[in-house]
Amino acid sequence: MTEAITEAAVDSSEEVSEERDDLGTFESDDSGTFQQVMNLLDIIDSESAKTDTTGAGLDMRKTLASVIITEKANTEPSVVINTLIRCLQVSEISTRRKVNIYNILQEIIQQEGELEEQCVQRLVAIASKEMREIPEMEDYMKAEVASDTLVALSRNHFSLVMYELQHHLKPLNLTDEFVIITLAKLANGNVFEFMPYMGITLATIFTMLRLANEAKIRQAICGAMETFCETVQFYLKHLEKSVYPVMTEEQFALKVFPMYRYFVMVWLRHHNPQVKLGVIRSLKPMLGLLLPNDDLREQVYDYIPLLLAEYQGGLEALFITQVLRQILEVSVITNTPVPQMQLHTIFTELHVQVCNKAPAQHQYSSQNLMEMVHCFVALARSYPKELMKFFFSQMETNKEAVRVGTLNLIRAIVSADEPRMSIRAIYLAIRVVKNTISDTRSKVRMAILRIIGQLALSGYQERIKGWGLKYVSVQLTLSTYKLTNRQDNFYQRDLEERMVHKVTMDTVKIITSSVSGMTNEFWVRLLCYIMETDYMEALTPICISLTNLAEHQLHGQDVDVSMAGKSRQVDLPAPQKLLARLLVLMSSPYKGEGRGIAMLNLLRTLSQSIAPSMANMWELEIPLLVRYLEEHTEFTWDQKAWEDKLIQFLRNSLKKTRGSTWSLRLSKELNNQIASFDSPSLEKGFLYRALGFTLATGLEASKVEVLLLELLYKTDYSNDFDSEGVILCFGLCARGQVKTVLNVLHDFEERIQESEQSWQISAWRKDHPWRRETVKSALMVMYSCVASYCHPQLLLNLVDSPITAKIIHHYVSSCQDICLKMAFMKSVVQVTKAINNIKDLEDFHFAQKTTLTSIIVAVIEAEPTDNLVSPVRALAMEALSHLSKLKPFYSTEENSELMDISIHSIISLQLPGEDNESIKTLYANALSSLEQLMESLLQRQLDPRGLQEMVQIPLKLGQFGTMVGLIAPCTCDAHQRTRMASMNVLSSLLDLHASQTCSLWGPSKEKELEKCKGDLQSTDMEKIFRASSRIAKVVCTEFNCDEVVSLIQKLCENIGAMDLQHDKASVTWIGSFLQMRAKELEDKVAEILSAILVHLPVVDHPEVRHLFIEGILLLAHHHQETILTSLLRQPLPMESHLAEVWLAVSENVPFARTMLHSLMGRLQSQLSPRVSATSKADIWRLAAVDPLMTLCTIHLLIQKLDENDKLPDFLPDLIYTLLLQLGSSHRPETAPPVLKMWKLVHTAPLSEEMNLQRVTIKSMQLLFKRVKSQHLAHALDEQAVWDLLQDSGTFLEGVSLLARLCVQHVEGHRQRLAELVLRGMDSEVLSCRISSTAVCVEFMSDPVLYHEKLLKPAVLLLEKGADQEEDEALRVLSLRALGNMALGAPKEGTVKQYRKVLLEKCLGPLREPVSTSVTAEGMEALTKILAELREGDVGSSFDAMSEQCRIFFDNESELLRLKAFILFGKLARVVGMSKKHFFKGEVKKAWIPLMLHSQDPCSSAAQACMATMFQCVHFWGWKSLEHPSGPSDTTTDDKMTVFQTTMCSILTQKKPAVLYSFLLETMAYVKNNLSRIRIAACNLAGIIMKQMSTHYLKKLDFPALRNSLQELQLDPGSRGQAGSPGDTRSLG
Repeated sequence: MTEAITEAAVDSSEEVSEERDDLGTFESDDSGTFQQVMNLLDIIDSESAKTDTTGAGLDMRKTLASVIITEKANTEPSVVINTLIRCLQVSEISTRRKVNIYNILQEIIQQEGELEEQCVQRLVAIASKEMREIPEMEDYMKAEVASDTLVALSRNHFSLVMYELQHHLKPLNLTDEFVIITLAKLANGNVFEFMPYMGITLATIFTMLRLANEAKIRQAICGAMETFCETVQFYLKHLEKSVYPVMTEEQFALKVFPMYRYFVMVWLRHHNPQVKLGVIRSLKPMLGLLLPNDDLREQVYDYIPLLLAEYQGGLEALFITQVLRQILEVSVITNTPVPQMQLHTIFTELHVQVCNKAPAQHQYSSQNLMEMVHCFVALARSYPKELMKFFFSQMETNKEAVRVGTLNLIRAIVSADEPRMSIRAIYLAIRVVKNTISDTRSKVRMAILRIIGQLALSGYQERIKGWGLKYVSVQLTLSTYKLTNRQDNFYQRDLEERMVHKVTMDTVKIITSSVSGMTNEFWVRLLCYIMETDYMEALTPICISLTNLAEHQLHGQDVDVSMAGKSRQVDLPAPQKLLARLLVLMSSPYKGEGRGIAMLNLLRTLSQSIAPSMANMWELEIPLLVRYLEEHTEFTWDQKAWEDKLIQFLRNSLKKTRGSTWSLRLSKELNNQIASFDSPSLEKGFLYRALGFTLATGLEASKVEVLLLELLYKTDYSNDFDSEGVILCFGLCARGQVKTVLNVLHDFEERIQESEQSWQISAWRKDHPWRRETVKSALMVMYSCVASYCHPQLLLNLVDSPITAKIIHHYVSSCQDICLKMAFMKSVVQVTKAINNIKDLEDFHFAQKTTLTSIIVAVIEAEPTDNLVSPVRALAMEALSHLSKLKPFYSTEENSELMDISIHSIISLQLPGEDNESIKTLYANALSSLEQLMESLLQRQLDPRGLQEMVQIPLKLGQFGTMVGLIAPCTCDAHQRTRMASMNVLSSLLDLHASQTCSLWGPSKEKELEKCKGDLQSTDMEKIFRASSRIAKVVCTEFNCDEVVSLIQKLCENIGAMDLQHDKASVTWIGSFLQMRAKELEDKVAEILSAILVHLPVVDHPEVRHLFIEGILLLAHHHQETILTSLLRQPLPMESHLAEVWLAVSENVPFARTMLHSLMGRLQSQLSPRVSATSKADIWRLAAVDPLMTLCTIHLLIQKLDENDKLPDFLPDLIYTLLLQLGSSHRPETAPPVLKMWKLVHTAPLSEEMNLQRVTIKSMQLLFKRVKSQHLAHALDEQAVWDLLQDSGTFLEGVSLLARLCVQHVEGHRQRLAELVLRGMDSEVLSCRISSTAVCVEFMSDPVLYHEKLLKPAVLLLEKGADQEEDEALRVLSLRALGNMALGAPKEGTVKQYRKVLLEKCLGPLREPVSTSVTAEGMEALTKILAELREGDVGSSFDAMSEQCRIFFDNESELLRLKAFILFGKLARVVGMSKKHFFKGEVKKAWIPLMLHSQDPCSSAAQACMATMFQCVHFWGWKSLEHPSGPSDTTTDDKMTVFQTTMCSILTQKKPAVLYSFLLETMAYVKNNLSRIRIAACNLAGIIMKQMSTHYLKKLDFPALRNSLQELQLDPGSRGQAGSPGDTRSLG
């Protein structure tokens, strides 16, 4: 690319621009280099322009050209630099080019170093000049690069550059902005060289300060001072490197201080925020020079109030605070505090900044607050007493924001790591804090807690003992109480209290980890908190804090004198109580930020204090539990596994205390904990379990009995959770104390036996009013649970009596409600399971089996036979299945009887409804229990065939289809055994069905089934599917219509339940049944389609979906209207599976056309009168559907049909139907109601794109694309027809445009469209008549109706529309269409033939005006008609038209005036000899209105009026008036004035009486409503009066005339207009 650019630079010498002429001539040796540099500059300029417009992609060429020039300067530096300098001197060079040249010069200067002095001088002069020019926005960049060029030159030519700049820096003379900016850059880049000039520069700039009034120059000086002061500081730090005479720091400070003072006193008050910001930023480096000086520092303090005053302005507070911090910190370092008289002002201003909310426009409020803190820390070091006194006064204001801000400052002062911070300051700060501890507001409490924590962290632990620890304890208790007793309506308050509690926890953590010599009182408070609190979220940090405290005490780090002689134990509540509490809470280890690990660590730390015998075991097992919790999260752990680990931990711990009463005391504590937890909860569930295990290890049976009996009495048996917990507890206790448990239950039963008749057990527990059946239910399950957990060897001796005997006793002695029956069945199941689980039963015979069986059978028989109301039936059969496995076994007769009872109890039930999930679940469980029972009863002696022979099952309606539908998919199962078993079941079902229905099930069908059964044994899945399909066809004839529906519904339900093979089998059976039985299912089609559509969305496999949809299409072929209505009643937006059905319809073109016809008929039926149905198909066809769904379906079908199919047979019908539908949607009162069923399905609104108008227009657009006319498509888009149609306000205009384009471009369909138009005009629906008449307007403009012999019926319908008064738009359109006959009539006599009707209908609105639009349309129609008629054709209507037309000359409507003038002009053309005299009189009557309205405010009306007037001039018979005179360049008003003057002069001579009547008529217009007409009347009156003779003037009523003209002069609408020649002066 470099070579290409170089070559381009050489070859482009012929295109050097004219600006080169100003560069002079070079020597021949340098001309080549000069030319190449110039061309490269051209490339850079062109590439820069391209980069601005196209991006940075072309910047490479610019860079390479710049590099070439720079490399050229290596060999010929003087030539290149001189060339660039001379380019800068060209007068008309662009700014962009200059910037590029300066950038190249900077690179060359940096590369070359020293240059020829002459070149440098020239370049310095040029750059200095351009830098000092007043920079515009575009030239600012030029000045900046010129400045940078001078700075680059200064590195090797400092003196030349500095001389040039100092030359323009003169005292008392305001220099240019960039001179100061460049000096600052020089100082920054050449520190030591600039120092000799620093003094004079600062002094000179100081003399300019008063002259600098503009904001930009002030900003430049502030920025320069910032740089100068930073440079001086750098210089002073590196004095050893300076070779120039040394200025001292004091000398520099003396130079700077006057500027500092002027900046603060004058410029800081400037209104411009940028100037203020510049001043503030420059103060920091200036103060760096001033503050080390003792004398100047005192003077700087004097200006602190001016800085504080700036807080009230709009300046960012951060910058002011940084300056104040600098001053205050230096005052501390130098031990020269600010004057005490300024303290209150400083305190107040800074404190306000801390306590008040920062303005929204301040971006650095958080940084400002940090700077404020540093300021207050510095003040605290200098004036601790005064500051704390100020804080104390502020705390007395009682404002929350002030108190919180003050406390935060105190915390910051305490946390400051300042060695000079005195103990006195800390003491005073604590006094301020103590004064506010009674404040109960949340933010204040949090601030105090944070101060206490900070005191502990900063080493002031002794200062918080007592008041601090007490305050923390109180806040811990208070916040916990508020959180556990919070109210639902105070969310904000609860949130604040949570924050207080969190801060309290953080403070406790800090105290317990840092405070030495912790008081025993605080330790006890924390322990009691764990034992008593109901706020579980605080347990984790408390446990961590207690662990820290315990470790301090146990390791002897914090043992005070009082504990020196004690052992390595800490003060605890009862160890069993603490262990019980922690164990229960650990059952939910991830609650409260992972309290489980914290509690385990606390147990491990306190092991010696809780139970020394367990300590060693805990040291080993607790880390394992902790590791388990660390390896899991609350989402991955297993509750059951964790509880098992805790129980094992408890059992291992109790083993270490064997032989002592430790476990018994722990049981008491666990028992006491029950009331502390809610039901249900994980903690309480674990508590019951732990209590059972602990009681099982107790040694003293009498005390265990007492605890168990107490537990029985205090349990609320109406609470299922508590009841089940106690039952589990008794069961677990029975593992080691079975006799004790049975004794307790017996004792409990004995105690309540006395009141068993009335069962007033509530005498023992008044807060739990027990019910008799509830307690009996619990006791029965309790006995069975004892059996479940009892040791096997003991169980066999106890199971008959007392366990089972007690269960039977409690059941028999109760009222036997549903709950008690369920408890009894559950007890029987548990007991029998426990017996069956014993491995070696030997010859054990369950003595209570017969009794239990008789009770269970009685329960089953007592259940309702028609419906399910409870799970009792399923539980009873489950109990029987377990009993059947125990000795003595049931006999065959007993088995048969049990099966008969069980099967009849299930088979007689009604099938559950689809919408009742609970009954469906009960039904499924009952079937499962029946299956389990049958398997248990038959596994010893019967096979499936024996079942059929033994039991005759009566099948109810629908059950046969359901059962076959359940089994049928299994005929295609992947496993052969399943296929064979399903075939056997099908055979049995068919036999059973045949026996009950007496069907003709013959040997041929049996033989076919046998063949199919053989094919099902194949491994070829295709063969298996074919066999399954054959089975379906064989059995199909055995089903009635209801059974077919049940079968299909069940097959649909099976979809997705198993695997793909089952799904394919289901849809194959559905297809086979529909193929063979579709014609017979007319009444069932809706049910079948509903079942298919419900399950179609969940079908994923495409093949299964395709077969499903084929079934729908099969139904549609036979029952089209039913399917169509059902599909159209689906909800919008159309779901994907429904769209897929319609897509399948579109693929079958003939069927798609049929469906389109039907859909079009649905739309047409909504726009036509309701008819009565004569068949079931009619009922479905006439059923109400959502028109939007119909339109969406039409759009989808049209979209999917082949684009080349022009749909010739019904294209015009469909277009016109959609147009009528669109018209009805714009008139809601005539549109059909939208079905409300949609709202039941979807509550969200449809998208904006899915409405009647947009969908209809999209469908019409698709139809017009099929016309294949580019001209039509272009015209539709160009004239925005679709936009017009979519807007209700422009709809009729759009219809007219569309009709016009159809007449012009749609060939072959005009006749059909014309027929449809006439049919629509005759519709009973108003919107149809309006839309059709709008189309007819365009058709009347074309011969199409005449050619099709439809003109006469069209005229009759239009005549009817013009007469109706129901709708104004229809009347206007009818009149317009009648008028358009004159435009479209193919023969001259056509209009004449219908003239009577046309004239009569169009004259009607003129005779009896009803509205402006109707009357205007009537006049326009008459104008069109008159163009085709002669005077003789018009007849008597001519007189009526003339008279009625004149009436509207003075109408208020501009439209009516315009149409009246045009019509009158048309009459003037038509009039012949017979009506000439009459019309002449009409002209005379209309003459004054015509002359006046020639100046009508409506310009179009004025033009029409003037044209009409000149057309009527010839009726006066005066040739001189027919051609108005006057210059061609005169205005219309002037021409009119000349005409009126001429007219009046002629009338004065020939007909003065007429002129007098004209004057009287004209004066009547002086009071016209239109100001222009009033002025024109005044002007005309003046013209008439000037021409009128004295004889007629004397007849005038001059006083009345004068009054009228004076009123006109006072009229604000006429004031300022052209004056009248006949004004009031002429009346004198």
